[in-house]
Amino acid sequence: MAIQQVDTPGRIIRSAAPEISVSGIGKRYGASTVLRDVTLSIAPGEIHGIMGENGAGKSTLLKILGGAIVADSGVVKLDGREARIAEPRDAIAQGISLISQELALIPGLSVLENVFLGRWANTGSMLRPSRDAEHFERLLEETGFELDPRAIAGSLPIGQQQQVEILKALARGAKVLCMDEPTAVLNEAEKAKLLTVIRSLANSGTTVILVSHYLEEVLGLVDRVTILRDGQHIITEDASKHTPETLVGLMVGREVDFLLPEIPPVPDEAQTVVQVSGLCTSKVKDLSFTVRQGEILGIAGLVGSGRSETLLAMFGADRTTAGHIEINGRRLRANSIREAIKAGIALVPESRKEQGLVMSRPVEENIALATLSDRATAGFVRRAREKSAVSTISSSVDMRGARPGSPVANLSGGNQQKALFAKWLLNPPAVLLVDEPTRGVDIAAKARIHGMIVDLAAKGTAVIVVSSELEEVIGLSHRIHVMRQGRIVAEFDRNASRDEVMTSAFLK
Repeated sequence: MAIQQVDTPGRIIRSAAPEISVSGIGKRYGASTVLRDVTLSIAPGEIHGIMGENGAGKSTLLKILGGAIVADSGVVKLDGREARIAEPRDAIAQGISLISQELALIPGLSVLENVFLGRWANTGSMLRPSRDAEHFERLLEETGFELDPRAIAGSLPIGQQQQVEILKALARGAKVLCMDEPTAVLNEAEKAKLLTVIRSLANSGTTVILVSHYLEEVLGLVDRVTILRDGQHIITEDASKHTPETLVGLMVGREVDFLLPEIPPVPDEAQTVVQVSGLCTSKVKDLSFTVRQGEILGIAGLVGSGRSETLLAMFGADRTTAGHIEINGRRLRANSIREAIKAGIALVPESRKEQGLVMSRPVEENIALATLSDRATAGFVRRAREKSAVSTISSSVDMRGARPGSPVANLSGGNQQKALFAKWLLNPPAVLLVDEPTRGVDIAAKARIHGMIVDLAAKGTAVIVVSSELEEVIGLSHRIHVMRQGRIVAEFDRNASRDEVMTSAFLK
């Protein structure tokens, strides 16, 4: 696999970062050990990659450094001195900022207000907004981001919201950036810009600790890489010594097939399952397409092109203003999630935290939620039947680390994603809508999820896949639609090249 190195055209001048060392770090949740005696050191100005399967302890280690959680054992040192980090403000005070997968913005405030929240420029009791505006402009020049300081943060695309998080960290004087899956929500252009900014920050002395499942991206960017497996430190070595294949072998302890699964052809006699005609919402315009039994239709396009909104409209979650949807020849009542589910439509949404799972509730309740009526009598759920069904489906999707009664929030990202799929597999759907199916999951979980999608299609389910990873869209789909500004602008078969799809997505 080709590994592309990141160019660094500019240099951002910031204060030097400390050397970071962790020694004997351990963390448990009940009977589950997440980190076990982890010891490593990270040099000032280094870009250090931390990799491993979902559940290996990567995010937990970052959260300990960022003060989001406290280790049960072990010591964190900065420049050789023990650092007390019991909460995020302790980490921030010592120059460490954590940028998690779940962004921590206040959606109703402006970009400027979020960046300087709690740290307004002032003289005595008087605020000095002009100083904040000047500081904001300097940050934009340093990073190359293009953000309107007056824009409401919650109205921005997710990629720009992440940029706001980075500016917020830099405004606090961060010398160490702990970044958990920073490119998972970005399109290709945004990824390239962010990786360039990360390298420029490191060149100026800022330390970046990076958790990512994008192997080629990591190897093209980081100086050294640490592998965690089952909560234990496996190796820390120069990234130049490794390939994606060697990293995977160390991460999972076995060989994993990098290739997408072979997708069976759609039978000639396959009937049309999905008929979308003239569909319009506030974000999509006059969409018309079909999907047959056993067919996987991929939808590609830039963030904001209308990909996700198309799936939400089909599921009844986004209000349609014109057009209609037919499933197996029956027209659906518009704007009704209940009607969509009754017709056999299932949605695996883009955000499992905000749209897909009830994070505070047990894993088994989340999986059973969509099909409660199948196991209820006179309004009472038959728990024994539910327990048996959930246990069977959990095993079939290879979901690990789920203890009875434990919140789904305690699972790793990959296992949360499997739980999201399992919710709909208890009663296999006629139509599966999947938005970013493998965002934030490791290579082994990704292979498992791809296999589930292909298996469902092979059994006759009509599947629509939206993904920001072009290789995933092209490799999984029988046909590909490209969207731009709410419309379908091109159609390709599965032999399309990456360049063809990208050109259609970008060019007007």
